Amino acid sequence: NPFLTLINLLRFYLSISKTQKFIMKKLLVLVAVFTTVVMSNANAQGGNGNFDPAAMKARYVERTKPQLIEKTKLTSEQADKVLDINWDARMKMRGLRDLSEDERKKKMDDAQADADKQFKAIPLTDDQIKAVNDFFEEQRKQMQQQRQNGGNGGN
Repeated sequence: NPFLTLINLLRFYLSISKTQKFIMKKLLVLVAVFTTVVMSNANAQGGNGNFDPAAMKARYVERTKPQLIEKTKLTSEQADKVLDINWDARMKMRGLRDLSEDERKKKMDDAQADADKQFKAIPLTDDQIKAVNDFFEEQRKQMQQQRQNGGNGGN
């Protein structure tokens, strides 16, 4: 019975000296701080179970679409299609990490050519495709710079 356990704990607490009570309070505070740090660290690493690919894609589109439209002057519909194509390409490229540098470069070049072909089918003009590729290249550079600086850009 949890209630009896609490009563026994209270009896024990009342029977100990002031020094022992002080030590118990310190220990309780340390346990509380430790638990808080562990739980916040788990949440920061995705401990909230938010590894759902659809949710990740939705966050990606939500963050990227306004910047893409602003910098490339695409319509909202064009931007949605471009982001779908880019997301799919990114997911394909995730598996390339284990390849040699030459193989990875060839696969990435193939993926870029495929994406450009899909951009043409939206349809986008050559100038729009260049603007889109420049936008994503700038995004890649910013991500690399953030990684080198050990931060995540305040996100």
